[in-house]
Amino acid sequence: MSELTLGLIVLVITIGLLMVGVPVAFALGGVAVGFLVVFEGFGMLDFVAESLFGYLNSFGLLAIPMFILMGAAVASSRAGGDLYEALDRWLYRVPGGLVISNLGACAIFSALSGSSPATCAAIGKMGIPEMRKRGYPASLATGSIAAGGTLGILIPPSVTMILYGIATESSIGRLFLAGLGPGLMLVLLFIAWSLFDAWRQGYKLTGADRVFTWKEKFTALPKVLPFLAIVIAVLFVLYGGVATPSEAAGVGALLCLLMAVIIYRMWKGAELWEVLRATMRESVMILLIIGTAELFAYMLSLLFITQSLAAWIADLDVNRWVLMACINVFLLIAGFFIPPAGVILMAMPVLLPIIVSAGFDPIWFAAVLTINMEIGLITPPVGLNLYVINGIAPDVNLGTILRGSIPYVGCMVLGIVLLCFFPEIATFLPDLVFGEQI
Repeated sequence: MSELTLGLIVLVITIGLLMVGVPVAFALGGVAVGFLVVFEGFGMLDFVAESLFGYLNSFGLLAIPMFILMGAAVASSRAGGDLYEALDRWLYRVPGGLVISNLGACAIFSALSGSSPATCAAIGKMGIPEMRKRGYPASLATGSIAAGGTLGILIPPSVTMILYGIATESSIGRLFLAGLGPGLMLVLLFIAWSLFDAWRQGYKLTGADRVFTWKEKFTALPKVLPFLAIVIAVLFVLYGGVATPSEAAGVGALLCLLMAVIIYRMWKGAELWEVLRATMRESVMILLIIGTAELFAYMLSLLFITQSLAAWIADLDVNRWVLMACINVFLLIAGFFIPPAGVILMAMPVLLPIIVSAGFDPIWFAAVLTINMEIGLITPPVGLNLYVINGIAPDVNLGTILRGSIPYVGCMVLGIVLLCFFPEIATFLPDLVFGEQI
């Protein structure tokens, strides 16, 4: 049996397990152990146990639970509502200011929480009812929040970028900066479409009837600014070389937890326990995926599947942009069914040699991959953000939410195209701060 045929069998079995609902970590780990035992014997079981814990024995991985804790502390408080209210008070006079407020709040809260579902829930609880009360179409009100929530995995600090950095051994600082430009680009594309769609459906882009005084505008800021200051400080010490990602994440998590206790009076043990419980649950899930994905990648390499696939693709006489288009289609389809963490950790050991040999920048590719993963968050059959929005606005049927979200998928595809034509959107800031890569 050839290595490519064996790889196809591995792919079919893995996708089959994921399609029937087996958790990503168990699917990857089960397939890896199974093929290692079949081809290398039961003696590999000792190696599996030792290697699985060895992959997780890294100080760099500490950044993941710390950033998750940072986001959980913010998401469990009323920071999202206060952020939305503060932006609304400052932008209510701008034509379509409420749409801009919602998408701006999604972008900023994404930086605070790093979680797409948390962003949808936090901003949507206030934003969707307010938009509908002021006459915005239901599809636009729900679709814009669902799309805005996807920014949580792109705008730094992003757990998804950390996972990409681990899978490709890339600089976390470079990856964070590489997500900033594309993230702002998507915000502008989302705002442009939202304003056009509101106008197209006959809604007049006017401000609210209420007039906010300067005092009311400034009183909305004190609860929000400390959290923004923490994020800015974390990124500053990270990019300034003062601290490693793990150290910066640890300090940021502690400060966010303290701010949640001080500003929002989260004194009760039950509230703090829920924050820690959510952090533990998500951290263990991601770390288990990391361990089993590394084992999966080792199995592919040991059986020469990765090397054979890379060699086969390298021998294809096709334009590198045709190759990139095929990779994007693969990522898009994978994102429909598999969570971003699973796609990155499972696919990058195979894709990295291919994109490097084709002359693409892995830092630039991180932004392209992440936008593909964003699309998967607002498209069926998984479409996690769609179900979060449906839970917030149960009177709006899922079809209406999906209809409102689909145009934003077009915005993301346009964003990928723009990144291909203008890679500097992702690479300018990393090169400016860290210097160009040789």
